Amino acid sequence: MADLSTNFLGIKSPNPFWLASAPPTDKQYNVLRAFEAGWGGVVWKTLGSQVKNVSSRYSAVDYNGTKVMGLNNIELISDRPLDINLREIAECVRLFPDRAMVVSLMADNSREKWHELIAQVEDTGAHGLELNFGCPHGMTERGMGAAVGQDPDIARMVVEWVMEKATIPVITKLTPNVHSVVPTGRASVEGGTNALSLINTIQSVTGVDLDTFVPNPYVAGKSVYGGYCGPAVKPIALKMLTTIAQDTVTSRVPISGIGGVSTWKDAAEFMLLGATSVQVCTAVMTHGFRIIEDLCDGLNNWMDEKGFKTVYDFIGKSVPTITHWEDLDINYHIVANIDQNKCIHCGLCYIACEDTSHQAINLTYGKPYNTYSIIENECVGCNLCKLICPVDSCITMVEQRKGDEYLNWKEFQRRGMPLNDH
Repeated sequence: MADLSTNFLGIKSPNPFWLASAPPTDKQYNVLRAFEAGWGGVVWKTLGSQVKNVSSRYSAVDYNGTKVMGLNNIELISDRPLDINLREIAECVRLFPDRAMVVSLMADNSREKWHELIAQVEDTGAHGLELNFGCPHGMTERGMGAAVGQDPDIARMVVEWVMEKATIPVITKLTPNVHSVVPTGRASVEGGTNALSLINTIQSVTGVDLDTFVPNPYVAGKSVYGGYCGPAVKPIALKMLTTIAQDTVTSRVPISGIGGVSTWKDAAEFMLLGATSVQVCTAVMTHGFRIIEDLCDGLNNWMDEKGFKTVYDFIGKSVPTITHWEDLDINYHIVANIDQNKCIHCGLCYIACEDTSHQAINLTYGKPYNTYSIIENECVGCNLCKLICPVDSCITMVEQRKGDEYLNWKEFQRRGMPLNDH
């Protein structure tokens, strides 16, 4: 069997699956249950000055029969007394010394407060610190969370404060509520952080109650922007992760990937794009701690199938395949093909292509059903028909190159070649 163990800056865990800083890591009771279930590590819910939360706190986006495609929350950092949290962290480390224990921090805005909090957390025996530069609600009004992560200069300053005091590895968690995560990532690395994690939640409004006219979550007739997470944010998280993995500065440090990880396939994708560990939250909140069994089994089986002995055999393997648009091969061309033996004659491909794309599917009326075929000289290989077809492998894309040589847009322009003539 493949070896799922990871070594993240010397923080060892039996598998790459950590629980993200969130309600599931808020107390000893939860964390011990997670470790007993098999989770490789946790990031303890953010510690700092004690806060007061409101009710309600969550809202969700459901889609096409799927509950909680995206989850929105307006919960703040831990509202439990600091001394209780510290005592429970120490006990969890004592009982499960082989699991990663990282503690999320958000100190008040002074060097002294950061140093004081770091010293208290290190006394618990925790293995690492995660700096919360991402919380998009509540704490930003106090100049914390995303307010730090959105300003590279402030982020660098705070990281420098932290590195003056910290004796255990430091991970800086980035906010996605920026035009690019790279500037703050670079500033954090230049400030001395040992690693980066991303993404935190995305500021959002999940919807409006059409009876009360108040957006959710509802708090006495009012609402606020919340932090969006869950499966819906995964594509955004993967994009931002890749920009960090490709940058010459930020790629120097390991990355913990976060954002919509729900299955072992999600985890594999995050790791292929540069993550050494993956953090999970929403999937646990909707399905419970025992999903770790499927996560580990699925990743293990896939690694065995691919011949990967350890996770380090494939971490970052997909990063070089993401390039710039102008470097793509214009001569590469594909056309759709419909397997008539698998077609259920629903006509979805025809409707989509006829109404919104390139009119490249022919409809032949008949009894008892209509048939559909590709008009190859009109097909641009856009993939839409394949994506909406409800039958797996009914529509496939067949390569029909326009030329043998590799030709990108820059060379196309240099040669003065003709553009489309229709």
